[in-house]
Amino acid sequence: MLKSCKYCMRVHDTRYDCGMKPVRKNRRTDQDSFRNTIAWQKKRDEIKERDNYLCQICIRNRYNTVRIFNYSDLSVHHATKLNDDYDKRLDDDNLITLCERHHKLADDGIIPREEILEIIQEQIHPPGGIENI
Repeated sequence: MLKSCKYCMRVHDTRYDCGMKPVRKNRRTDQDSFRNTIAWQKKRDEIKERDNYLCQICIRNRYNTVRIFNYSDLSVHHATKLNDDYDKRLDDDNLITLCERHHKLADDGIIPREEILEIIQEQIHPPGGIENI
């Protein structure tokens, strides 16, 4: 059966592939699947609680902080990206709470990974121990 093709604007058999029809790709990645797991959601909440529900860059007044006590638009950032080392996805020493703005700066490499790791270590092992709390 002949039919007008909406992709190439020609008339051809309905079983004929003109090559113009877009191919749908599965956009869901392993990372997307991981972010929907209960394990991640639980760990994300633990890290936010550890970091007192504050952006750890803002609280240190770095990278043009607008509000030091920023508790809005928070997410948990992986210092070592999931693509680079998937095994570190739930490690406390790889996760930090950041606001949306600083998360983008960290993803873009403007905030160095080493600095992020130092801040994480400060959160895990506060200087001076428990007596400074």
